[in-house]
Amino acid sequence: MWVINRKGYALASVAAQAWGLVCRGRRTRKGELVVISGMANWAFGRGATCVGNTVLCRTEPGAKTLAHEDVHRQQWLRYGLAFIPMYFLAGRDPLTNRFEIEAGLEAGGYHERKAGPAAESD
Repeated sequence: MWVINRKGYALASVAAQAWGLVCRGRRTRKGELVVISGMANWAFGRGATCVGNTVLCRTEPGAKTLAHEDVHRQQWLRYGLAFIPMYFLAGRDPLTNRFEIEAGLEAGGYHERKAGPAAESD
């Protein structure tokens, strides 16, 4: 299974880098991560998106964000292409998505929602 996951990770990485370059992003290397920055906001999800070993983003991420994205890189390495449905089945809300929680919510720029008046009245 590890070999299949590894091949899925490599395929996802190559596809993400090709997408980033087609979208005229700038490629840099940050440890095990390849960062493609300068992309249009429509070309990736949220503040940054990790696909395989590649981070797609608008601006160069800071150290905390890179640490968060590196956990996602490790998740891609562990699960291969199966990570795609697993991630979406875990839910779109990053505060309850187990993969975002594992990567560190604060490092990913996610913050707990404050209870509002409607939540307190129940």
